[in-house]
Amino acid sequence: MPVTATSPIPAATLVLFRETGGAPELLFVERAKAMVFAGGALVFPGGRIDPGDRALALTFPGDPDDIAARIAAIRETIEEVGVPIGLVPTPDAETLGTVRAALHAGAALGHALHDAGLALDPDPLVPFARWLPAHAHMRIFDTRFYLARLPGDAPDPVVDDTENVRVFWATAQAVLDDADAGRVRIIFPTRRNLERLAGFASFDEAAVDAARYPIRTVTPWAEDRDGIPHLCIPGDLGYPVTAEPITSALRG
Repeated sequence: MPVTATSPIPAATLVLFRETGGAPELLFVERAKAMVFAGGALVFPGGRIDPGDRALALTFPGDPDDIAARIAAIRETIEEVGVPIGLVPTPDAETLGTVRAALHAGAALGHALHDAGLALDPDPLVPFARWLPAHAHMRIFDTRFYLARLPGDAPDPVVDDTENVRVFWATAQAVLDDADAGRVRIIFPTRRNLERLAGFASFDEAAVDAARYPIRTVTPWAEDRDGIPHLCIPGDLGYPVTAEPITSALRG
């Protein structure tokens, strides 16, 4: 279905795990304050699903919408932070730089990988969640969340300095603590997902939990609780916190 000015924008995001012996660290980017969506907030790498992602998805078996979202998450992670997920073989720094430059110049991922002698493997991405807020008078994204483990030979992330101004590793709980202290900003879907992710001691544990719940679209709704308006989500999808007062919820 074509996207109109008022329809949700299909998007995908990647929660990348780095395991160092303690609680797993996740890769975050800080959005530039000038960005219309989530300006100044911490988010996971991700963005819109492009026509090139959909065309490439048709060359793989499986649900084409899911595969297109995986491809978009892989592409956006390369573009935004220069980390190769789902590429075979894992490229060296020079090859990855060539692919990233081609993507920044507008090349489709399939063409950029072909020119670099690389193949795409969407299988390392684990479906985790799907969020579709229902804001009035705001840009709305229909976002699929995926989990992936950082390859052992992956390069350090490097921010793209366009949409984002900072990239860093941190545990889910550390970012929640910083948000509660007012040191960083996180929007409502990111907070709810971080609360869920904070309960996992490893990528494998997160992947097992993800498989335990259906990927059902989460659309938050407003509801009065004890006379206080709350923003709420379903209680049967694995989220430990399912409501927050609207006055404190940052919605993008």
